[in-house]
Amino acid sequence: MTVSKFIMTPELAETREKLCGIPGHLAFKQSLVEQFDGSWTLSTCPACRWQALYNTPKDRDEHLRAVKEVAEERLNQDLIATGITPRFRKCSLSSYVTGDDKAKQRALSICRKYAEGFEGHLEAGRALMLMGEIGTGKTHLACAILQCIVRNHGFSGLIVTAESITQAVTDSFRNNSGPTKTDLINELASVDLLVIDEVGVHSVRAGKDFTPSLLHEVIDRRYQLIKPTILVSNQKPDDLHNFIGPRAADRLRENEGLLAPFTWKSARSGGLA
Repeated sequence: MTVSKFIMTPELAETREKLCGIPGHLAFKQSLVEQFDGSWTLSTCPACRWQALYNTPKDRDEHLRAVKEVAEERLNQDLIATGITPRFRKCSLSSYVTGDDKAKQRALSICRKYAEGFEGHLEAGRALMLMGEIGTGKTHLACAILQCIVRNHGFSGLIVTAESITQAVTDSFRNNSGPTKTDLINELASVDLLVIDEVGVHSVRAGKDFTPSLLHEVIDRRYQLIKPTILVSNQKPDDLHNFIGPRAADRLRENEGLLAPFTWKSARSGGLA
C-alpha cells in the first residue's frame, strides 16, 4: 500500500473481521502484514495491545511482549519505507565479500565508516558518492548503509533511482489531482538520508531530458536543509559532474564529501561482490 510516491508502507493481505474472544473487545480487521524479510505476520487485537501497554504492570510478560511487538512493527515499517527491494533486503555491510582485494576492502571501509558515523555526517550534510563499473556491489553497499542507519541509529532513509524521480515528476504533469513536482521534491528532502541510484545510466537528449536539472533541484534542496545524499553511478567522476552540473557537483563535494571508488570488474558473471 503506497502512502506517497516514494515512501512505502507494508502491504496488507487477506483482511477479515476477527474477534479475539476477550469480553468487551470489539471485532477488529485482522490482516497478514508484509515483513521486510519477506515473511507475513498476522495483526493482533488492538484492544489487547492497548491493555498490555497501558493497564498491565511493566514487569509483566504481557507488557514486555507488547512493547517488543510495537518496536518490531515500527522497525519493519521504517525498513520497508526505505524502498529497498526484496533483491537487496539481505544486503548488509558484513555480507559484502571483499576477499583479499584491497580496492574492495577500501570501498567497504568507506561505506562502513559512513554508516557507523552517520550522526556526524547528518549534522554536516556530508554526501557520499559510490562510483564504478556495473556489478561491483554499489547498490548492495548503499542498501547496507540504509539498513544500518535505520536498524542501529533510528534514522530515516530512502533509495530511489534517478529514472523513478523523473518518471514521478513527469506523471505529476499529467495528473492534476496527484502530487506536484514541489510535493515530490519535498518528499525526497524529508528523509535523513536519500540514496539516488543509477545516476547517468542513460544518454541525455539535448533539450528533451530534464533529469540532470531535476537531480540538481533534489540535491540542492537537501543541501539547503543540510541533509546528506548518496549518489550511485556507473559514470566516471568527470562524466558524472558534467551530467548533474557543476553546482550540484559542488554541493556533493562540500563539507569534505566522500567518494568510494569501485574500480574492479563486474562480479555478476560469477563473483560475490
